[in-house]
Amino acid sequence: MFLQQTITDFSSGIVSPIASMPLLATVEAEYSPLVLTGVLLSLVVIYLASKIGAEIAKRLDFPPVLGELVAGVIVGVSALHLIIFPESGLSASDSGVMMVMQWINHLSPAALTSVFETKSEVISVLAELGVIILLFEIGLESDLRQLKEVGYQATVVACVGVAVPFAAGTAGLMTIFHVAAIPAIFAGAALTATSIGITSKVLSELGQLKSKEGQIIVGAAVIDDVLGIIVLAVVASLAKTGEIDVANVIYLIVSATAFLIGAILLGGIFNHSFVVIVEKFKTRGNVIIPAFIFAFFMAFIGSAIHLEAILGAFAAGLVLDETDARDELDELVKPIADIFVPIFFVTVGARADLGVLNPTVPENRAGLFIATFLMVVAILGKVVTGWAVFGQPGINRLAVGVGMIPRGEVGLVFAGIGSASGVLDKPLEVSIIIMVILTTFLAPPLLRIVFNQPVEPPSQEESTGESAILASESQIIS
Repeated sequence: MFLQQTITDFSSGIVSPIASMPLLATVEAEYSPLVLTGVLLSLVVIYLASKIGAEIAKRLDFPPVLGELVAGVIVGVSALHLIIFPESGLSASDSGVMMVMQWINHLSPAALTSVFETKSEVISVLAELGVIILLFEIGLESDLRQLKEVGYQATVVACVGVAVPFAAGTAGLMTIFHVAAIPAIFAGAALTATSIGITSKVLSELGQLKSKEGQIIVGAAVIDDVLGIIVLAVVASLAKTGEIDVANVIYLIVSATAFLIGAILLGGIFNHSFVVIVEKFKTRGNVIIPAFIFAFFMAFIGSAIHLEAILGAFAAGLVLDETDARDELDELVKPIADIFVPIFFVTVGARADLGVLNPTVPENRAGLFIATFLMVVAILGKVVTGWAVFGQPGINRLAVGVGMIPRGEVGLVFAGIGSASGVLDKPLEVSIIIMVILTTFLAPPLLRIVFNQPVEPPSQEESTGESAILASESQIIS
């Protein structure tokens, strides 16, 4: 039965019950060049869209990443249908790229669908590589010493940023909209996510990544990502069984903590080994290839222990930032990031279906009301995190809070798992998607605005203390 459902005679476009595995291999080999052709054409569209979008955004004085996201929306499921994915509910015949493929190669419907699905998987993998490389680059650009200095603040910010939206969202859905407990908990969990990829990219573009606010945001986003994984595991278990798997939750907490702390503590040992290895290589790529071996291995470890690959990549960047080769690495990683990272941002935009904002569709109306509530909770629940920062005079608290707002691909993961498990009905699923889209697009321009605002002045006591220090230094110099 399985072979009857999965093995297809592409030349006729019908299922062949008597097909064998060698025939399947022959068919796949025959159409593999078409998959490559589809991937290449998709990349042409993605790179054109990302470059045009980034340039327009730059000229309008917005962060280029916002232009890449908007460009993705234009070429994606919401507009031109050039870059679409099977999970959107659209078929191969709805894809502009696949229609060009059909026009050139005269494919049967079954062959067209197979090429479309495989091509989409390849683009998705390239996008995942993009976000892994992005987090590796962000780790290299981050200062581990500064991250350690703001570690306590980042932890508090992350905990507040998870607890407040989750509690407010779950309670509000149950009391105001009378949503059942498990769906409300799932939607509340979706509010806890923070997209470190989008926020860190914007901070880097604004030149604020190494600022005190930027380091707190990045550190909090990393911790938030770990907490989000744990929350997702809890609610997914609750959705499947109606009860929480305590053992799995404990495992996630212990493994995530041990992984991050262990990677940082072992960094000093690895740094010396890395420099020694690099000095022994005499061929091209003697620095960048070992660096990516380490980054991908760390990402693999993170994924293998059921955390996130991006956490491993970020940890690898933090470790290598302490080596003597960090300046050279920074320059070598940039062109590679320029190739892969736009794929990630454009596909995030391409997957966002703005059709859920259409109030003329009856099933969208209930979702719009819920979405309005979720948007308020999503924004305020993260903005308040800025006021959880302590011991940091002159900090831009609003910038810290705004930096935690975007949900991005992380929020879409929550929505996707909730939908697949059958926990979320259509209005609630639509409202979560709207919340994810709007927070993702609002955060970059809001970050630009808040970082142009003056920071809070130090308190009178702090100013007096600083004046006394300056006076004493003047006396010593004189």
